[in-house]
Amino acid sequence: MNTPTKLTVLRLILSIVMIIILIFPFYSVGINWPKYMVSGIKIDLRYIVAGVIFIIASLTDFLDGYLARKNNQVTDLGKMLDAIADKVLVNPILIILACQGFIPVVVPVVIIIRDIIVDAVKMEIGNRGHVVAAINSGKLKTAAMMVGLTLTFFYNLPFELINVRVSLILVLFATVMALISMFEYIALGKRMIFADAKK
Repeated sequence: MNTPTKLTVLRLILSIVMIIILIFPFYSVGINWPKYMVSGIKIDLRYIVAGVIFIIASLTDFLDGYLARKNNQVTDLGKMLDAIADKVLVNPILIILACQGFIPVVVPVVIIIRDIIVDAVKMEIGNRGHVVAAINSGKLKTAAMMVGLTLTFFYNLPFELINVRVSLILVLFATVMALISMFEYIALGKRMIFADAKK
């Protein structure tokens, strides 16, 4: 197991820890997370800790791919684990934050359906011997979602002080870009499939 793959496994572990922090009923075992008032905003330390973990996990998402390409350490195992880790990092968090009222429920619904469709398209293209590179709309979606979720964990500070929901704007923007990238992948898949059919 090379360094990029170890980073991917670390992201999986951090994601699971973050999920536990967000959903485990700590009060049932006598643990109460501290809460603070910051400029009239009630801050639950649990979300701050989860936010810090989310930032670290997101950085490993960048580092593992960068190191794998730089050191020529791209492996099938690494690619499979990376795809799984990406989903585990984001999708459960979207569901949890939606259930806890931080983001609209439509966000995880759209993102999860989009991921299923895009993965199916990529799989079909891969079965035909083609490689699909990440498209710009997908990269923009990922960047906006990471920043938006980070701000959500930190209660949209400092933007909340001026009553501008930057966190929600970025998450909704990422959701729109997810749909755009989905249609682009579908169109790309159609072109490749029809091109193969003509041969």
